[in-house]
Amino acid sequence: TTLGWMMGPFLIYASLVNGASMALYTGAPLGRDFGKFAARAGVTMLGVVPSLVKAWRESGCMEGLDWNRIRSFGSTGECSNAEDMLYLMYLAGNKPVIEYCGGTEIGGGFITGTLVQPASPATFSTPALGMDFVLLDEDGGTTDNGEIFLIPPSIGLSGELLNRDHEEVYHRDCPAGPGGEILRRHGDQFARLGGGYFRAHGRADDTMNLGGIKVSAAEIERALMSISQMNDCAAIAAEPAGGGPSRLVIYAVIADGAAADKPALLQETRATLARDLNPLFRVHDVVIVESLPRTASNKVMRRQLRDDYASRVRCGSQVRSLS
Repeated sequence: TTLGWMMGPFLIYASLVNGASMALYTGAPLGRDFGKFAARAGVTMLGVVPSLVKAWRESGCMEGLDWNRIRSFGSTGECSNAEDMLYLMYLAGNKPVIEYCGGTEIGGGFITGTLVQPASPATFSTPALGMDFVLLDEDGGTTDNGEIFLIPPSIGLSGELLNRDHEEVYHRDCPAGPGGEILRRHGDQFARLGGGYFRAHGRADDTMNLGGIKVSAAEIERALMSISQMNDCAAIAAEPAGGGPSRLVIYAVIADGAAADKPALLQETRATLARDLNPLFRVHDVVIVESLPRTASNKVMRRQLRDDYASRVRCGSQVRSLS
């Protein structure tokens, strides 16, 4: 973690209030040096983001290290992949991974795993202490696979926002709960599994988590519109077939007369985001289309794009009109 988002202050506060020690490492935790540091420091609780675990698994850089002091892992910021998390458990002698999902604006998490329930990789086992939620479909009915809504009150829920309308962001147009409760929007998609477990499926709105960092699609699109041959674009977060961290996919409408050179455009989108926004926001794929699907009020229909991309991956099609 870093001090730039919620988990940094969490680390400091939780360590101090529990009389624990913090292991502070300078640099990116991508290579074996970080693993050696964790072993030398005797780390007992190691926090990760799923993209980090995926990189460790692909490189094998943490294998053979003495991580026997680790008692548990904490994972947050992105959707996890079950095979990646099984691999992480293996690195420390099959220690549990506690999945945790929430946000700064609710003062913590709303769903988590625990050390008193079996650890099922890449899943959550319970609402966080003092929280409750409901899964609703697009018609406002309860479902086992839909958008998650929080049921207030709970300690930590924000009451106002700086420079934004709190009521509009979290409550306006929210359906009522199954018991008539006033609900609070959070923007995540979840599925209820057997045995009381849950799995995260990424964002339901125009926000996405990339490398554990929350970013709006609009920010990415503004940066990419500086590319000369880009006439229009839309950014979506695509879920991998086996689950795991979201993949950034760009739907691009190229300017009249520009060549539809997908490899070159993919390279330029990656370079543009690394230079102008964040080098962690790596574009996974670019899909060149004739037009973007929009509502009557000109909003991009991102759900249709996500469905379309899943279909393209299955059938291998890459260029067609969405109008």
